[in-house]
Amino acid sequence: MFLELIAVIVAGIAGAGVMMLVARVSGGRIPKWFIPIAAGAAMLGTTISSEYSWFSRTSDALPEGLRVVQTADSTAFYRPWTYVVPYTDRFIALDTGNVRANSDDADLFMADLYFFQRWGTVRSVEMMVNCQTGQRADPALGDGGDPVWRDGGANDPIVTGVCNKG
Repeated sequence: MFLELIAVIVAGIAGAGVMMLVARVSGGRIPKWFIPIAAGAAMLGTTISSEYSWFSRTSDALPEGLRVVQTADSTAFYRPWTYVVPYTDRFIALDTGNVRANSDDADLFMADLYFFQRWGTVRSVEMMVNCQTGQRADPALGDGGDPVWRDGGANDPIVTGVCNKG
């Protein structure tokens, strides 16, 4: 986050510098108020570029064995361009090398899922999946009770990823 702030500041300085150069080369025919507009536009462009490239940069840097199984796109009223092209601000990755079968029931599998978020920390959850019924449950509720099963459906990317082992 700090490096992105530095990049935005540098882009603003560069945008202002380029506009100052253009104003000088044009012999002063460009109004001076274009300089802060150019700085702001460069800063905004850098911020937008950083937001849209976050998912590809982060998913490309995942270690071998982690595979993205689900993404979530985001829109916001204060980012009107996201209504035209939403950007991915969080995703779930499956540790395909650590999918474990249940010794008592061949249809049950345990898998580690990692939840990535644009401005958040990575969270890890151990998930149980029933490949026969297409259900999934979180066994790590912390209370030692029975897991709560949810129907994932035939197209659930987490169930599909675990049952196909990545």
